[in-house]
Amino acid sequence: MAQIHPFKAVRPTRDKAGLVASRPYEDYSIGELTAELEYNPYSFLHIINPGYKFQHEITGKKRFQLVKNRYLEFKEAKIFIKDRVPCYYFYKIITRKNIFSGIIAAASVQDYENNVIKKHEDTISRRETLFKDYLKEVGFNTEPVLLTYPDSEVINSAIQQAMKSTPEYEFSTHNKQTHYLWKICEPQVVDQIKAEFERMPLLYIADGHHRSASSALLAKESKAANTNHNGEEPYNYFMSFLIAESNLKIHEFSRLITDLNGLSKKEFLMRLDTSFRIENRGIEVYSPSKKHHFNMYLDGEFYSLYLRKTNYNFNDSLSTLDPYILYKKILKPILGIEDLRNDSRISYIHGKNDLIEIKARIDSGKFAVGFGMLPLTIEEIKKVADEGLIMPPKSTYIEPKLRSGLTIYEF
Repeated sequence: MAQIHPFKAVRPTRDKAGLVASRPYEDYSIGELTAELEYNPYSFLHIINPGYKFQHEITGKKRFQLVKNRYLEFKEAKIFIKDRVPCYYFYKIITRKNIFSGIIAAASVQDYENNVIKKHEDTISRRETLFKDYLKEVGFNTEPVLLTYPDSEVINSAIQQAMKSTPEYEFSTHNKQTHYLWKICEPQVVDQIKAEFERMPLLYIADGHHRSASSALLAKESKAANTNHNGEEPYNYFMSFLIAESNLKIHEFSRLITDLNGLSKKEFLMRLDTSFRIENRGIEVYSPSKKHHFNMYLDGEFYSLYLRKTNYNFNDSLSTLDPYILYKKILKPILGIEDLRNDSRISYIHGKNDLIEIKARIDSGKFAVGFGMLPLTIEEIKKVADEGLIMPPKSTYIEPKLRSGLTIYEF
């Protein structure tokens, strides 16, 4: 059973929520970041970019301490308040194309370690340790792990009922999204939601594998240092955003490669022909419509690639994934790319961007060839996780993406 608990969030006052909330730091261009820091004193970016106050870039543990200092300053200035009782937080995002709604809550580290919360991506140890050290130093987390659960009438009903009331927050952003947050603290509703999650045997990580792994490391270290450990300490949980499987939006990542690994165009196409039936589409913008079909853009032309299934073995759930097929049949054997995470010859662009942008990047001369595919389904992701397998890096780009600074989980 899954342990999903309410918690006492630290969060901005109602009048400042829209000013505090920020996109992930890496999403900002230098110009955007400078403008936000210069003209919005309430932005959460001031906390996660503390060197701006000194007009100096700061890294490492010194930055961690300054992040904590900026956070404490926001609390002292009453920009942030802390709820007095544990609550669930219902969060809704309306974008131009989608509506997402789910529950911000505390998920159990024990569930993560016992595989009740299932994972499908590998993590890098140094990144786990770095983020664990960051959490330990600053004492809070503001980026929830995205978890998904089977659709539940009980939870849907609770969310819909809560949304009939006035939200705690309601604000719009520059990218034409509207954000809402409701605070759910009534004991009867809290108990109902908690019991419903306890009836679920499994949850799945959709996004945030490093965050959950780092939280598990922190819990292990904190438990060892606490002689009075009882299992209820905040470090035994990590903040999560739980969303129904049907409400997730899964995009693919296209692969862009800088060169043909010393092959001529003709040689490259002949090597591809061993594993794929190839059709030259010319200038027609082609998108695949079936699994195991790929689109390719090369030398000013689009191609469709159809996997020759007689030349490929499907022996587990991983082998059926298009990102894995692309790696096993093209990227590694033909283009010589073995390390999908660190090879500088490969770049990724998520499927929210259309094929015209991929074409433009290749036409610019920076890349030689690009590949696209259909997005994975939640069923494919779950099968990989259930079999204990690991998907290739950048197999999925999953929405929603939450704003930072709206709910903060303190350890």
